[in-house]
Amino acid sequence: MILYPAIDLKDGSCVRVVHGDLATATVFNTSPAAQARAWADGGFHWIHVVDLNGAVSGQAVNQAAVEEILNAVSVPVQLGGGIRTLADIEGWIEAGVSRVILGTVAVRDPKVVYEAAKAWPEQIAVSVDVRKGKVAVQGWTEDSDLDAISVAKRFEDVGVSALIITDIDRDGTTMGFNVEAFGAIADAVAIPVIAAGGLATVDDIIRLKARRGTEIAGAVLGRALYNGDIVPDAALKAAA
Repeated sequence: MILYPAIDLKDGSCVRVVHGDLATATVFNTSPAAQARAWADGGFHWIHVVDLNGAVSGQAVNQAAVEEILNAVSVPVQLGGGIRTLADIEGWIEAGVSRVILGTVAVRDPKVVYEAAKAWPEQIAVSVDVRKGKVAVQGWTEDSDLDAISVAKRFEDVGVSALIITDIDRDGTTMGFNVEAFGAIADAVAIPVIAAGGLATVDDIIRLKARRGTEIAGAVLGRALYNGDIVPDAALKAAA
């Protein structure tokens, strides 16, 4: 299982928020590049970056911070937040992003995902952000009437490299993973699933790995990692 330490960007800083609400932001590092280096030095093989401002506005806002991260580390970076067009995707891939995450546009205009996955095989992921059973969009400020599995199934056999499933109801809370909810989606589709939202302790990683059924491909580490409730060595050992 691949672990993805998260760097959520708000106003140029590395923050954590609760339930995606930007008003709850806690700044953990004013240098996202230094934070990225710390996670790479800690042994992580990927970094998960989200432009929170961009997710709400629909266009890149923290572009400079993302570019600093890309210049600071050699490990691959996956990036989401405000990426809505093929031109956006192309620009970020040319800038050095290894995997582009599409969320709102995957719900509102799935053809963009189909075209992107064809143009950049294995470099496109879809973010499925779930609140009370329904998929949220526009930086989680709006709800759709679609459930996660319906959205996920849109992208079977089109070349999408991963589904990042975020449990908004637990995101930023360190309540613990809802392992069965993630597992149900993994069992329903052939696309690898990355779990996000609520990770509290290394035991969550162990439970995710131990679950019967389709393997969960990865997990995003957020507040628990920043708080020190999870240390990189123990997390990586549990995921190995």
